[in-house]
Amino acid sequence: MNGQHTTLSISTGTRRRFHVQARPKQTILMQLFLIFALSLGNSLVTVGYAQEKKVVNSLGMEFVLIPAGMFIMGSPIDEVHRGASEVQHPVTISRPFYMQTNEVTVDEWRAVMGRRFFARKKGAGDMPVVKVSWHDCKKFIRKLNLMTGDRYALPTEAQWEYAARAGSTTAYFWGGKIDCTRAMFANNSMKYNACVSVNRSSSLDSDGPAPVKHYAPNAWGLFDMHGNVWEWCEDLFARYDVVSVVDPWETESGRDRVRRGGSWFGPGYSCRSANRAFGHPMSRLQNTGFRLVMVLPDRQDDTSQPR
Repeated sequence: MNGQHTTLSISTGTRRRFHVQARPKQTILMQLFLIFALSLGNSLVTVGYAQEKKVVNSLGMEFVLIPAGMFIMGSPIDEVHRGASEVQHPVTISRPFYMQTNEVTVDEWRAVMGRRFFARKKGAGDMPVVKVSWHDCKKFIRKLNLMTGDRYALPTEAQWEYAARAGSTTAYFWGGKIDCTRAMFANNSMKYNACVSVNRSSSLDSDGPAPVKHYAPNAWGLFDMHGNVWEWCEDLFARYDVVSVVDPWETESGRDRVRRGGSWFGPGYSCRSANRAFGHPMSRLQNTGFRLVMVLPDRQDDTSQPR
């Protein structure tokens, strides 16, 4: 750090933040504190919360409760295939939230959007819906909110990585290496084909995703956070600030929207927890879908939360 001061930041839920100056030793102590908190269970006790660990809405969509907590977002400099934008920084998720256990399926899309919209969505009902733009996802969310009386949103990028890691600090929730039995990736017979033969032996078609929940979930009960299809997030894509943040949500800079998780189309390293990608919000891609978060009832009117 060359004796320079470092800016620490407390986020208010969007890019707008309060900044204070901290000396390098104070920054190191804060990071050590966050790592210590992570080792104690990666969760914070929030007074007044007594939610069910799992809820199912009226359409049969399943959500699990993700605890509040702190984690180090991004990847260490020695992680293989690390991207330049994956700068590590401490993040606090201040409130628990519900995340969908799997990607939104073709059946779920049809139930909300109707047959006119469904006509473009091919595949069995338990396959993740793809070729949906970021704007299509927002339209789905608005209709779902009206149908159920609940409030749903796309996850923020920080919520997504926090949930994908489920307390882990390695490239994938199970460790540092990926193989074809752990996730759906490299199922592209024309380019990235390392898993095509393995998938065929497991009765999975090549050149497409797997049915949701085909692979084992992470410690928090979330399926397919690594691979299968890329997932849209709420945030605009921008470089991280090297600061400590609370509930970050990028709303002010960038044109493209964040995509996370990797897919059947590409290599295994794109499925790393920290890996970042983006797309134009109007893009409808064959390898991109989404999953939802459910906003807790006492946060329904909070304008700092994604809508």
